[in-house]
Amino acid sequence: MLMQTHEARVSALREELARRELDGFVVPISDEHLSEYVGAYAQRLAWLTGFAGSAGSAVVLREQKQGLGAAMFVDGRYTIQVRDQVDGNLFEYKSVPADAMDDWIAANAREGARIGFDPWLHTRGWARAMEARLKKAGMQLVAVDSNPIDAVWTDRPEPSAAPAFMQADEHAGRSSADKRGQIADWLKAEKLDAVVISALDSVAWVLNVRGKDVDHTPVALSYLVVQADGTADWFIAPEKVTDEVAAKLGNAVRIRAREDFSAAFADLAGKRIAADPERSVYAIFDRLDEVGAEIVSETDPAVLPKAIKNAAEQRGHRTAQARDGAAVARFLHWLAGEAPKGTLDELSVAAKLHEFRKGTGELLDLSFDTISGAGSNGAICHYRVSEETCLPLEPNSVYLVDSGGQYQDGTTDITRTVWVGPDAPPAEVKDRFTRVLKGHIALDRQVFPTGTPGSALDTLARQFLWMAGLDYAHGTGHGVGSFLAVHEGPQRIAKGRGAQAGTDQPLLAGMILSNEPGYYKTGEYGIRIENLVLVEERQIDGQEGDWLGFETLTFVPIDRTLVDVNLLSDAEIAWWNTYHAKVRDVLAPQLDGDDLAWLEASCAPL
Repeated sequence: MLMQTHEARVSALREELARRELDGFVVPISDEHLSEYVGAYAQRLAWLTGFAGSAGSAVVLREQKQGLGAAMFVDGRYTIQVRDQVDGNLFEYKSVPADAMDDWIAANAREGARIGFDPWLHTRGWARAMEARLKKAGMQLVAVDSNPIDAVWTDRPEPSAAPAFMQADEHAGRSSADKRGQIADWLKAEKLDAVVISALDSVAWVLNVRGKDVDHTPVALSYLVVQADGTADWFIAPEKVTDEVAAKLGNAVRIRAREDFSAAFADLAGKRIAADPERSVYAIFDRLDEVGAEIVSETDPAVLPKAIKNAAEQRGHRTAQARDGAAVARFLHWLAGEAPKGTLDELSVAAKLHEFRKGTGELLDLSFDTISGAGSNGAICHYRVSEETCLPLEPNSVYLVDSGGQYQDGTTDITRTVWVGPDAPPAEVKDRFTRVLKGHIALDRQVFPTGTPGSALDTLARQFLWMAGLDYAHGTGHGVGSFLAVHEGPQRIAKGRGAQAGTDQPLLAGMILSNEPGYYKTGEYGIRIENLVLVEERQIDGQEGDWLGFETLTFVPIDRTLVDVNLLSDAEIAWWNTYHAKVRDVLAPQLDGDDLAWLEASCAPL
């Protein structure tokens, strides 16, 4: 029998917890690889609660000591969305970091409570911190042998059976053998015998393999153990490995069944094994301990090389961005003509944008679900349109669209905010848009010394909003992969400090990031301007030391009707004109007719 309501699902989970003698259970958005975006089979939080965001967790207690006995924990990006999607009669809404999950459990669970967690969905650091906090409260954290949600989710999808495929060397720029050799050299230098790599994009990068197992991220569900001799064991469903993939990888990569991953750790007994505590789940460390391996906590050796794009990857990105930019320009021209008629809605517009990208003939997937936010929905930072939430694009309103494509030569991510006429936008909207634009320009133009972390640059994008007592509740920039994850570490431009935030990572030449300041007026509208940029070396007259700057990769017109030119400096106007001249140069050869005429008008100097 299928459980259609979330109330029934929560009730079934509580019954399952009672059978297992558990007093509560923690439900994250996660899979066995700690992925940001997970396959349908791992969407346990969405199934239980209805929440469709990409970051959040829930706790369900078997019995209520007080309140509802269940809570949803999300950050500032999702404070509006969680209230739209999750029943407030079933779950309390909690905002992190202000509301700590362990404090909530300690205050709401009974004394002596046994709180369960799935060791394949959490890090060891999370588990140790939670265990210590619950112990102080007289409670116990319990690692479950199997996930209790899986026991009650009767129509849970199976993991994807799609075959893996190779990323061509012309796009990868390096062979898998070369990458494994680099890792092997590192292992030998550190006197390590092997490294366990469980992050899906790292596995894909090391092997030059891609897949279709996670929506919008071209990865294959698998694990990798790289040995100090450069050979590797790839744990993947064997039927997913085609003869072409096996032949390309050669005998140095041994294909082993994915379900044998944990048991195969017996081969690592007594050896020095590296594992990444931030990117590998608790169960991996637990199993290594169990077999008697010596665990050395090290950052996944693929993370930094993957983030620093080589010449082939940089060329591919520029080609993909230009192709994608032409598709987005055609869409914006279409939107400018159709939106003021009042006949469009968020879903139809997102579908039309997808159609323009498919028209390139090169699109393999979107890089994430398009954020198509009309009016008040645009104020939800990571809004996800659905039949239930879909709004029309009303005349004389703000529309925000954040979207991207997956092409074999690159991953794109762009946000444009447009005014739906026919009347001129209000002064407040133009003021807010122009302040966001000024922040975007300030970050794009900045040069900085080598060793500068992303946290040192974040204020540049916020400064003009801050002067008006305004801010936005998300980071300013995230890393982007090469036909891989649209959100890629370790680099990040954001508030805060610390390795976990990603903002302590120095920006290095070859890294790609987004530049996306925004402003969101709850219940009314949202604004965001996003381009991708490449960190590059810079030469400055009289410089001392080595300096870096940003090469802009994204070329699509920015809506000039939303700009208050009086708020721009001469230097900012010069940036605008230079940027749009380059937009015209990049896109004009790909457009013709009315599309080209629209582009010329949109790129005219301010």
